[in-house]
Parts: sequence; structure tokens; C-alpha cells
Amino acid sequence: MIRVIKECQAEDNPTKFQIGDIIAHRRYGYRGLIVHTDLLFQGDEKWYLSNQTQPTKDQPWYFVLVDENQQVTYVAEENLFLDNCANPVVHPMLNLFFFGYDAELNRYTRNSVPWNPANPPDAPPPLPPPNFQPPSPPSF
Repeated sequence: MIRVIKECQAEDNPTKFQIGDIIAHRRYGYRGLIVHTDLLFQGDEKWYLSNQTQPTKDQPWYFVLVDENQQVTYVAEENLFLDNCANPVVHPMLNLFFFGYDAELNRYTRNSVPWNPANPPDAPPPLPPPNFQPPSPPSF
């Protein structure tokens, strides 16, 4: 006899992507790095209505540091896919929010600097933990 002790949930994390993932935009083709996630749309209604695509608000939305650009975008999950090319992301805020790159996972390692676009940090990022061993950067 099999007894169910706890119902299994399909997924503890309802997001398809994680902070530190390198992604690409389906429609616009840019690459980027996920720095923060909202489980549902948390943006301004006026901005949403001015957005050309207006994807559903009932899905995860991601703040993305755009590769080779100074821009940060706010993107619906349906518009993203993982970028597996293993090229590094270049963005002026990368070192503020990430310790390093894990080549095995093709993901950047997030530090503890809080994401708050309305009030960016004015101090340098914290030092990595004492036992932190940064992974080797990808070779190209």
C-alpha cells in the first residue's frame, strides 16, 4: 500500500529562469543577464500601456542587464529564452550585483546588493564571502 504524505507541487519556483541566467529576447534579439525577478508584473500601468507588445501581467517579469549596453529592461517571461552560447555579458552594473561567472552552469553568481531601481546603491558592492572561489571565466 502506498500512502501519500504530502501533495507534490509541480514546481516550488514558478519562474522559468533564475537570477544570474543569461537570456536572449525572442522578438528583439538582444542578450542579457537576469538581475531580479517579479512573480507578476509590478511595473507602472502607463509604461505597460505604452509597451508595444503588452504580454500578460500574470507571469514572471525580469529585470535584465542588456549585454553591451547600459540599458536595463523589464521583460515578460514569454519573451525570453536561455542563451547557451557561453559568451560573457558586458554591462556597467554587472560587478555591482554579481560576484563572478559559473561556467559549468552558464550563470552569474549574485551578491547581496539589493535590487532597487528607484534607489541605486551609492556604495561599492560587498566583498565576496571569505570561502568564495570565483569560477574561471569562459574562454573564447
